[in-house]
Amino acid sequence: MEQANRDVAPGGEAASAEGKPRGHRGGDARGRTPWTRGRVLASLAVLVAGLLAFHSVVPNTVGNLGSLLETFLPWLGLAVPVLVGLALLRRSATATAATLLPMAAWAILFGGLLPSADPEAAYDLTVLQHNVNDENPDPAGTARALAQAGADLIALEELMPGALPVYGAALASGYPHRAVVGTVGLWSRHPLVDSRPVDIKPKDIEADWSRGLRATVRGPSGDIAVYVAHLPSVRIGLPSGFSSARRDESAAALGAAIGAEKLDRVILMGDLNGTLDDRGLAPVISRMTPAEEGFGFSWPAALPLARIDHVMTRAATPVTTWALPPTGSDHLPIAARVKIWP
Repeated sequence: MEQANRDVAPGGEAASAEGKPRGHRGGDARGRTPWTRGRVLASLAVLVAGLLAFHSVVPNTVGNLGSLLETFLPWLGLAVPVLVGLALLRRSATATAATLLPMAAWAILFGGLLPSADPEAAYDLTVLQHNVNDENPDPAGTARALAQAGADLIALEELMPGALPVYGAALASGYPHRAVVGTVGLWSRHPLVDSRPVDIKPKDIEADWSRGLRATVRGPSGDIAVYVAHLPSVRIGLPSGFSSARRDESAAALGAAIGAEKLDRVILMGDLNGTLDDRGLAPVISRMTPAEEGFGFSWPAALPLARIDHVMTRAATPVTTWALPPTGSDHLPIAARVKIWP
C-alpha cells in the first residue's frame, strides 16, 4: 500500500509539512492564536465599556436598574484591572486590546474628577455640608469639628429637636446667624434674611415632614440665595429593586424651586441621596454647577462608596471641594470653596 502523505508528530498529533505539530504557529493545540482566543473576555470588556459609556440607556422600568448602576458607576472601573489580568493570563491579544475600551470610557467619564485645582485659586466663601445623623452619639463633638473647619456657611440635615440646642450652642459664637426648618438648618457668619421652608415633600407622605429651606445670605458684595435640602432616602431590596420614586419626586420639586429663584447667585447644599450620575437628580443638576473635584465619596462614613452629599452653585463657580474627617455621623462632611463675585 502507498504510505499516507502525512506525518504524525510524537503523541499522535498531526504535523505540518515542516514537521511541527499543528497549532504551534503562535497558537495552542487546538489551533487558536492570541487573536482568536479570549473572545468571551473581549465580549465582557466591550460590555463594561458599553455600560460606562451608555449608562443612561439602561432602563429604569425594572427595579430602577439604570439609577442603581449610576449610583455606583465609578466602581465599574474595578472590572478593568480584573479583565486585564485575565486577558494576560489567557495570553489573548484580542481580550487585552478590548480592555482599552472600558479604560477609555472610564477615563472620559471620571478622569476629569481627579484633583487638579490650584490650592491658591481665589474664592469668596467656604461652605460646608453635613448630614449629622439623627442617631449621632456625639452631637457636641460633631458640632465642634464643624466649627473648627473654618467655613462661612454650614448646612446640616437630620437635626433632631433634642440635639438642636447642642449644635446651636457649639456654633453660636462663630456663626451668629441661623435658620432652621424642620430637620434642616443653616448657620452663617453673614446675616440671613427671608428664611422660609421649601416644599419638597412627596405627596404620599402624610406625616409632618419638612426637609427644605431657603434663605438669603447678605454677603460682603451682594445677596446669595442659599438652599438646604435633604431628599428622601432610596432603598435596595427585593422585589422592588432600587426604590427611588420619593427621592425623584422630591428632586423635581427642588429643581422647580431653584428654577423659580429670582436671585441670580444660588448655592445649594444637601444630602440629595443620589450621585451626580443618577438620572433621578437631573431636575436639580441641570440647573446647577456641582462642586465635583475628586470623587468625594461621602457615604457610608466607615467605607465611603458614593457621593450623595453635594454642594452646587448657579452663577457662581465651585473652586475646589473635599471630604472632611469622620464625625459621629454615618456621612462624611463635604466642604467647598466658591467664587461668587468677579
